[in-house]
Amino acid sequence: MTNTIPQLVNVYTESNPNPHSMKFMVDFLLLPEGKSIDFSGPMAAARCPLALDLFRYNFVKRVFISSNFITITKEEATEWPEVATILKLFIKGYLEEGKPLLLDELTSDTNPEDSESVKKIKGILDEYVRPAVESDGGNIIFHSFENGTVKVQLQGACSGCPSSTATLKGGIERLLMSMLPEVKEVVAEGI
Repeated sequence: MTNTIPQLVNVYTESNPNPHSMKFMVDFLLLPEGKSIDFSGPMAAARCPLALDLFRYNFVKRVFISSNFITITKEEATEWPEVATILKLFIKGYLEEGKPLLLDELTSDTNPEDSESVKKIKGILDEYVRPAVESDGGNIIFHSFENGTVKVQLQGACSGCPSSTATLKGGIERLLMSMLPEVKEVVAEGI
């Protein structure tokens, strides 16, 4: 997958509610709007040379890439002031060299066999939830809907965030239940 990368790349950081994650923002698109990829470790990052290189830093525990940012989750013992500049300069250099972001194309997550309820749930997540979650350096992915239970995956800064359960139950679940009476609860896979 090739991206048109400007010769001079500006990278700046933004904190988010997860104290172990940091957003590294760029001023161009890394991935198409609404697309993201999440790598929970080096084995999962084989298709993404940038993520694979970031995992060479022993304090990097997760790499999440979205439209115009990369969220890195670090181990608890490492402090951001010690490593943020190192990661920022690495990302800047990597992108300025024009190295590939991905070795293959992203796949579509639409399914023509989705029920009407699933289509509505995905639409609500895309329109109302995803923008807020992305602003915090993460993503929410629809997993399944069965017997009134919506299962989602939390990625990036949201994965392992201390406030993710409260956000999931107090915000996302309440929103889905108010808009779709068939939704009885929302749970996250892997929490």
